[in-house]
Amino acid sequence: METLDDVLLEADDKMSKSLEHLKQEFTGLRTGKASPSLVENINVEYYGAPTRLRQLAGIATPEPRLIVINAYDPTALPAIEKAILAANIGVTPINDGRVIRIPIPELSEERRKDLIKVGKRMAEEARVAIRSVRREANEQIKVLQKGSKITEDEEKSGLDEIQKYTDDFTKKVDDLLAAKEKDILAV
Repeated sequence: METLDDVLLEADDKMSKSLEHLKQEFTGLRTGKASPSLVENINVEYYGAPTRLRQLAGIATPEPRLIVINAYDPTALPAIEKAILAANIGVTPINDGRVIRIPIPELSEERRKDLIKVGKRMAEEARVAIRSVRREANEQIKVLQKGSKITEDEEKSGLDEIQKYTDDFTKKVDDLLAAKEKDILAV
């Protein structure tokens, strides 16, 4: 049997997961400096199975504008190089047979604006997910009230609480987006 507290906790949990997903997506959004998170989640076709790059290789940033990928299995280097190119992250890997070097070029003004658009799209997807959670929770609360499991006052306070969660998480999404925009625009 579900209670109002269960619905509120589930909504809070799902909204938190949406926010965490956005943070994860933002780590892969390139800024002007090298970061292992730019490539670590790229899927590489390794012996017929898609495998994350971080499981196949050591990823380091010895310089602010360079990522070095040292594959645990040197035979995987061509597949890693191919996966990085296919990921379309705006970089070109250099394979010397032992390691893959990825120089991170300066971002042009046009590229920065494109990245900001991508960031805004990701943030909007997170907002949509949060609103979807709100809608589901509101429906569950109304079902509880119709089933006489909670009073009308509890229904009203539950709906208000869900709206408060929605507003809080939407503000967090906006704050994350503003910070990422600032990071992208920093020269």
